[in-house]
Formats: sequence, structure tokens, C-alpha cells
Amino acid sequence: MAYQDEYYRNGQRRFNRMEMTQVSREFQIFVKPVGPTCNLRCNYCYYLGRKKLYPGITPLLMSDEILEKYIIEHIEASADQVIMFSWHGGEPTLAGLDFFKKALAIQQKHLPAGRTALNGIQTNGTLLDDRWCSFLADENFIVGVSIDGPDELHNRYRRDRSDKGSLQTVLKGYELMQKYGVTAEILCVLNSFNVRYPLVIYDFFKQLGTRYMTFLPLVEKNPDTATGASHNSVPAEEFGRFLCTVFDEWFEKDIGNIKVQIFEEIARTAFRQEHTLCIFKVKCGGVPVIEYNGDFYSCDHFVDRMHFLGNIKDKSLGYFLDSPQQNNFGTAKSETLPGYCRECHVRSMCNGECPRNRFIDTPDGESGLNYLCPGYKLFFEHCTPFVEALRLTWLNQQHGIKSHL
Repeated sequence: MAYQDEYYRNGQRRFNRMEMTQVSREFQIFVKPVGPTCNLRCNYCYYLGRKKLYPGITPLLMSDEILEKYIIEHIEASADQVIMFSWHGGEPTLAGLDFFKKALAIQQKHLPAGRTALNGIQTNGTLLDDRWCSFLADENFIVGVSIDGPDELHNRYRRDRSDKGSLQTVLKGYELMQKYGVTAEILCVLNSFNVRYPLVIYDFFKQLGTRYMTFLPLVEKNPDTATGASHNSVPAEEFGRFLCTVFDEWFEKDIGNIKVQIFEEIARTAFRQEHTLCIFKVKCGGVPVIEYNGDFYSCDHFVDRMHFLGNIKDKSLGYFLDSPQQNNFGTAKSETLPGYCRECHVRSMCNGECPRNRFIDTPDGESGLNYLCPGYKLFFEHCTPFVEALRLTWLNQQHGIKSHL
């Protein structure tokens, strides 16, 4: 079938690259050039509160000294031929266009021969203009832009400082990126409201012309509720039904043309490849944070004093990446899985997901189950026939190759 051939070819290419590349250390740093500073006031933002870690300091902006030290040590720590730099916030474009021009000049200054840099930035899109989009296109940035659906769905939570909806401003930036040919991915946060409208959201994104989508479940812990999560949080089973509905639409109409991150991840299991998305990996800790002042934290969702390892002014980036503290943080993900997860038939698809969401009890009363478990299980079971068909195609192709050797 066509979809099997398409995913077989893509999967085989990924498999071959994985076999040929020996990587001694795998990581992706989320760099916060302006810390948690943002020009919007999205109701559910988990990062704005990190300002309390740096009281009384304004403005928050990475210095030239920290920027160059970070880039040098990132290059030294990476074993890959293509070195990925990921700029996050807050809203990283608040650092200014000159900051990023400087960053790329430093990268080129220190890159060894034969190696290249690739840059990605996650933005709300509201500050993008022609100069920004021309730069992003010329420098081959991969851009993740946050859009939660059409007006009523997006504007419900994504508000500006005047408490006005931000969608129209975001779309101006998004349209400019399309004009300049910037590679853009839409990042959609699913909450208790917009999760009810899967095809409205999916069709809206298709109308915008995107080829890349990621759906991010909003989970806010609140022990005072019956579910253990806030009322804004996406209900677990509704999250699963959302993914099932979008998957069926994508499978029928858009497979091969649109890439949805979680669909790509489940396809990897058909080829027995490791997940690329940190929340589904067996071991986490590969996506730490460097704050504007050089502070190193174990993970973007654990930027707190408990997970603060030190500052790159005092120790090298490689030291923190390989430190016992970071290793223990990563291995705890699998070591703390409850028995219910260890025995789950779809465990390989999620491996317990992100530890920050493991705050409910299993059916037999053991603590540490992921809040989203019912939704993920619903979705993974729904997709199992697709995965098995891909696996069968791959195995048949492998057998055919071997038989002619």
C-alpha cells in the first residue's frame, strides 16, 4: 500500500543514518537568551513564573561573554556533524535580531571544518517582521510558532499584556514567514476547551498551509481537584480522542504531505528506532536548559532550585551533561515507573511519558502513573494496526534484501 511504502522509505533512511552514526552524547539545549521574559501573558504559560528565580534583575539578556562560551562548549560537546542550536523563552525574539546575527557569527567562527550549524527558534510570532523573516529564511532557521486554533480557540488563553487576543498578530508573522519561505512548524497547546474541536483545529492549520504540526497537552497539577489537574488541563481521554480523530483524518487525506510529530514518533516504533521526542524516550535528561546568565537546569519543565546544577561560567557544558546528577535525573524516568506501566502492552510507545505528569495512582493504588495515560493508551491502541502494517512491510523488505545477497 502507498502509505506503507512512504513510511518504509522514510523509516529505512532514518534507520540507515542511525546505524552509520555513532554518537557518544545525545542532547539538545534549550537556550533562554531573555530568560522567561515575554511580550504576551498566556494564561497557562509555565515559564513566566521562573522570573522569581532572578528577582530584581532587568532586563534579562544573555551577555556576549556567556553567549560565546556557551556556543564554543556546545560545539565541543557535540559529536554530530550537524550541530543543532535551539533558542527558547519566554519569547526569544525579544533578544533582538542583532543578538541572533551575533550568535550565528560566533557559531561560524568556532565551527570546525566539515561541520555545520542548524538553528531552531520557538516563538509566539507576534514580533516577526520583514527583517526577521528575511533573516530566518536566509539562515535556514527552523521555526516553531505557537497557534492554538482559530480565533475563539487561540485567543481564549493566548492574550497580550492588554488582555487582548493575539491571533491576528501571530498570523501576520506566520504569513510573513510563508512569504519568505521559512520552514515553520505549528505548535498547538491542547487544553480543556480546544481539545473538543479536533477537526476544526486540524483543518484550520491545513488552511494556513503548514506541513508540520505538533500537539502539546496542557497539564497543570492541582491536588485540590478530583483529577489532580487544573480545570484548564486537557482531560486525558479527550486528549486521546482528539489524537485518534486527527490521525484518522490525516491517514485518509494527508499522509505523506503533512507531518504530525506524534504520528512520526509512533512510526519509529515500527522500525525499532529510538524515539526522538524526549517525553517518549526510555531515559530523559537530554534536553536541559541554559538560562540567560549561564545557569544550567536539568530540563525545561524542571527549572527550579532542586534541578539547578550550576553555571557554565564555573564548569563546562560537557561537565554538566555528563554529571552524575544529570544522569540520575535521566535514569529515574524508567526506574520510577509503576508496575502497571512496566506490564503495559504499549509501553514502548511512551515509556511513561514525561515525569512531570506522573502524579496519579494506578488502578491498583500504586503512585506515579502519568495523568495522560488513559488518553495515550487509547491513541496508541487505535494506531497499533498502522504500526503493525509498517513493521510487516519493513520486515518483508528486509527479508527480500537478504534473500538476494
